[in-house]
Amino acid sequence: MQTCQGHVPFSFPHRNASKQMEITSSAMLRPAYSVPHRLSGEKVPLTVFDRASLDIFVPSMLAYPAPAPSNGALKDGLRRAVAAYPHLAGRLALDLRGRRYIHVNDEGVLLIEAAVGVYLADVLVDGRMDARVDDLYPAIPVENIGAALLQIKLNRYRCGGLVVGISSHHHAAAGHSMGLFFTTWASAVREGKDFIAPTPFLDRATTAVPRSTPKPVFDHRSVEFTDACFGKSYAVVPMDRIRNFTVHFTADFIANLKARVGVGVDVRCSTFQCLLAHVWKKITAARDLNPEGFTKVRVAVNCRSRANPPVPMDFCGNMVLWAFPRLQVRELLNWSHGSVVGAIRDAVARIDDEYIQSFVDYGAVADAGGEELVATAADAGTMFCPDLEVDSWLGFRFHELDFGTGAPSAFVPPDLPIEGLMIFVPSRMAKGGVDLFMAIAEEHVASFEQICYSLD
Repeated sequence: MQTCQGHVPFSFPHRNASKQMEITSSAMLRPAYSVPHRLSGEKVPLTVFDRASLDIFVPSMLAYPAPAPSNGALKDGLRRAVAAYPHLAGRLALDLRGRRYIHVNDEGVLLIEAAVGVYLADVLVDGRMDARVDDLYPAIPVENIGAALLQIKLNRYRCGGLVVGISSHHHAAAGHSMGLFFTTWASAVREGKDFIAPTPFLDRATTAVPRSTPKPVFDHRSVEFTDACFGKSYAVVPMDRIRNFTVHFTADFIANLKARVGVGVDVRCSTFQCLLAHVWKKITAARDLNPEGFTKVRVAVNCRSRANPPVPMDFCGNMVLWAFPRLQVRELLNWSHGSVVGAIRDAVARIDDEYIQSFVDYGAVADAGGEELVATAADAGTMFCPDLEVDSWLGFRFHELDFGTGAPSAFVPPDLPIEGLMIFVPSRMAKGGVDLFMAIAEEHVASFEQICYSLD
């Protein structure tokens, strides 16, 4: 899965469940090495891909009904799993020039245990928690330098059910990498003493090698390193004007959508591209935008296989850039689904090996000139309308997150604090389905609900 490029520490409007929760333990769990990892003690500079990602902790939650594995088994497995991913047990630090690096110092993963005095089924409704979810993962640190890069909270419910709250820093690893780590953790718990640790690709420096004479040919300063993730400023509104909303797309709906997209399209399109084209059309209609105006989508693109040479898919770190399909509102609403998919595909295709090398070269030129490269963030309450930002977690292998008692019954994302943010996730309710978690303006919800399943 790609990283959800969240913009700020998340804000939540639900009722507070903290009075029903008791913290029973808090500790740093160090990696369980048979022999020290070759990177132990290293000071690993952030790559230009790391610096293009946001300086934030990204939270998520997984729910497991009873019977769920014991906390002891989960902690033992976590220590064995993180030994294969030592960056996650390290800390962000500053060098003498004030630049960030990851100190692989084995200080450990923050592990908090909590007892919750209610039944999981009473608060988990249709895959969403009917309570403040920020109680379910460790509090977002005020200062990221020196904080544990991976923080986990085991919330044990009265029935024996479990919600695993996870918060990881984006500079350490993107969502795709964290997905690989989670499956490793699940395997370590499930297999116990028979667990054989994987050997993921960890050489960050080789993912961002500039040419001998760096030659950036694209305008990366205004694309990857400004918050106008779309090159413009946006309105900021009170949070109560932004509604978090979930749409369930069944396997049958997706099959019908793909059949419609396939008419006149020579190439097979992905589930993500088809659903994005559909949702982009429908949310634009619900927003009732000026037909002569323009709308665009910020799409996260995994660059591992697009780079030259390609980077192994098990690389743990950051290697994401962004595509920006852009259409006039009138075109978007009148074009067929297939034509909109074509516009999305064309924009994504522009993130090729030449663009990636130009981005890496830009980082080298900036470093040589002493230029600070920092990704900036939108504020909570920002309205991206008429635009959108989307992330796909459809590659997240939920069925492999089995600690030994079955896969999670729900993936619980944090509430999204910016209007226009969307995440596509494999449905845990129906095989082959997809759940869309999105933040939408309150005044657009009713219109979107009326048309979101229409293929007209």
